[in-house]
Amino acid sequence: MTLALQIILVITALLMTVFVLLQKGKGGGLSSLFGGGVQSNLSGSTVVEKNLTRYTIILAIIWISCIIALNLLQVYGS
Repeated sequence: MTLALQIILVITALLMTVFVLLQKGKGGGLSSLFGGGVQSNLSGSTVVEKNLTRYTIILAIIWISCIIALNLLQVYGS
């Protein structure tokens, strides 16, 4: 059980990293400092962006659940 949770934890962490990097920046931040904020946003959020955000949230919930489950297994034993 612990090994399965650890594998799921690693996979979700890698996927979450990729999904976060694929998302479009929403604010000014450092990208606008170097000229990245020059482009105009003529359209609202596309379906792809909304789905990417949903998948990222689902992965984050799975990731946090795995961390909590592994911690509980460590404390109470299996």
